[in-house]
Amino acid sequence: MNLHLDNKLFLVGGATSGLGKAITEQLISENARVIAIARTQEKLKELQQISDKIEIFAGDLSQENTLSGLINIIGDRVLTGAVINSGGPPAMAAMDTKLSDWDTAYKTVVRWKIALTQALLPKMIDQQYGRLLYIESVSVKQPVENLVLSNSMRLAVVGYIKTLSQEIGNSGVTLNILGPGFHATQRMENLFKKNSELKGVSEDEIRATFAKQTVTNKIGNPEDFASLALWLLSPYSRYISGQTISVDGGVVKGTMG
Repeated sequence: MNLHLDNKLFLVGGATSGLGKAITEQLISENARVIAIARTQEKLKELQQISDKIEIFAGDLSQENTLSGLINIIGDRVLTGAVINSGGPPAMAAMDTKLSDWDTAYKTVVRWKIALTQALLPKMIDQQYGRLLYIESVSVKQPVENLVLSNSMRLAVVGYIKTLSQEIGNSGVTLNILGPGFHATQRMENLFKKNSELKGVSEDEIRATFAKQTVTNKIGNPEDFASLALWLLSPYSRYISGQTISVDGGVVKGTMG
């Protein structure tokens, strides 16, 4: 299927690893142009070697100067869509958290996404077209053990996006959320390690336990995840907005999963 993304400009956060990298690579395969965002300049330069259609921007989007720098880079160009994505807060049990952990999690999971959305949205509304895609977690539908900060803060993003999508429904801009389950990313490897330490068993045993929570009995492939992301970034998704879609191999057991 031709997704009609030729030479369209997209932002992709967390572009140098995991799901963000998989989305970046597939956008490039569709002949799109990408402004790739990540914290590490060296990794961005490695990514840029894939294609001359990749621009790079290093920085932490939770910092206001980084956000203003990014908006300056976009300038007057038409931005077709953005993948709003970054790593989550550290793995912790609820009883192990301090109030300072919650303050930090708000800044790293919620606040900057609202700020970036507010910065990008007016121009998209003016052009009567845009695709905003937020990469959150399956934890917004079913809590993941030892991820209380993610389980809680990502739900705030869901509430914000659902409300906003209702307010601007006829603007030509869609806003959707993908909730990844257990995919083969560094983030999941960190979670496996944390659970291994807490439970005193090997990481391989923990990995197998996570895989068994799916109906496919497998850890997900980032490339498969990216294929759905690209469709949601395309013109074909014009009738879908305000949705949170699980990509989880059947981890969520509820009928509305």
